[in-house]
Amino acid sequence: MLQSFQSAFRIPELRNRILFTLGILVVYRIGGQVPIPGIDRIALAEFFSGASRTLFGLYDMFVGGAFTRATVFALGIMPYISASIILQLLGAVIPFLQKLQKEGEEGKKKITQYTRYGTVALAAAQAFGVSFFMESLRSPQSGMSVVVDPGWGFRFLTVVTITAGTVFIMWLGERIDDRGIGNGMSMLIFIGIVARLPWAVGQEYQDFITNDKGILRELLVLVIIVGVTALVVLITQGTRKIPVQYAKRVVGRRVYGGQSTHIPLKVNTSGVMPIIFAQAIMFMPSTLATYFSGNEFMQEFAVALSPGSSLQSLPYWILYSATIIFFAYFYTAIVFNPIDLADNMKRHGGFIPGIRPGKRTSDFIDRILTRITLPGSIFLAAIAVFPFFITNYLGVHPGLNDFFGGTGLLIIVGVALDTLQQIESHLLMRHYDGFMKKGRVKGRR
Repeated sequence: MLQSFQSAFRIPELRNRILFTLGILVVYRIGGQVPIPGIDRIALAEFFSGASRTLFGLYDMFVGGAFTRATVFALGIMPYISASIILQLLGAVIPFLQKLQKEGEEGKKKITQYTRYGTVALAAAQAFGVSFFMESLRSPQSGMSVVVDPGWGFRFLTVVTITAGTVFIMWLGERIDDRGIGNGMSMLIFIGIVARLPWAVGQEYQDFITNDKGILRELLVLVIIVGVTALVVLITQGTRKIPVQYAKRVVGRRVYGGQSTHIPLKVNTSGVMPIIFAQAIMFMPSTLATYFSGNEFMQEFAVALSPGSSLQSLPYWILYSATIIFFAYFYTAIVFNPIDLADNMKRHGGFIPGIRPGKRTSDFIDRILTRITLPGSIFLAAIAVFPFFITNYLGVHPGLNDFFGGTGLLIIVGVALDTLQQIESHLLMRHYDGFMKKGRVKGRR
């Protein structure tokens, strides 16, 4: 593998793409340290010190800590991701968007343009909400207001700076797609999560020194991280191959078709989205409780639907796991349409051996997809709740949660596999060996 990395830097074009991507990521990290004008950062840090188990903590993970620092990159790339998801969901019910999705490259360009417009609109709306939210915050220790000089001047400046920062991040991601190694938007989320690793390791080391933890326990933690990561890689790349045969066609003097191939149905078709949706719903009570501190019912409801310090809240774990499984099926039904796949196969003369083309084929694919989604969704639920039990029973610092499983690890593994696939395709195209001596690195798509 080391020789493959050396080969990557021997190819001028690939070397330039890798260095360009690294430069963009450095710019993104620097921008994540520039604060919004008019913010008392000490009071802000004191308020967010106890907000890790809320929507704010979830959002902050995706933007690499820029939200809790109230920087110009506070929203990160999330408005773009939200706009993409909204258009994807609307594509299932709006005929115009369905038509664009089927028009190939031209339709993709139009959808990308609509996504950009939606990103600007969402960023402006969210930035306006952030300005009001910041004005309402006070430090729980000192009682000082987070905003030094609240008012419409602060709100306008916040909307302009955060929206401009979001558009700039979107431009950085597109530059990685054009001139870098690709997968730009995901790379920005990836680097934001990975940037927390040194801090998390440092906190664990401080706990190791302060609390006199045993070296065997720390080694066990390391082994568990490696094992869980390997399992996530296995499930992420796991596929169910359905054989497909294409009939021979004679066009003029040439014979087309006749080859055998397969349809790779992924065990985890929905990716990390079910966990994100489930976390957003489960964190809602604790988030609302921060606003309604005097409401006794809201406080009790938030406590009932939260893991708690002892992690013994059975209703939370049951509801959380069931929500993940539900969204796994829901999102799979949105992103994968067996009817369209069966129609395309029939149009090009393809068929599954033993299955009649048309509706029988779509029903067969849908039945297989439903069956393999069940173990995939159960795995997502297990990997989502696993970090909290490890934190409780092994005494691991909560900062390492994202690297034991859940949303953080799934994103890290998925983006890393996609990036390795991009680099390996460049190596193989220029007759270099890839990263694997046997087989090839398979991406998520």
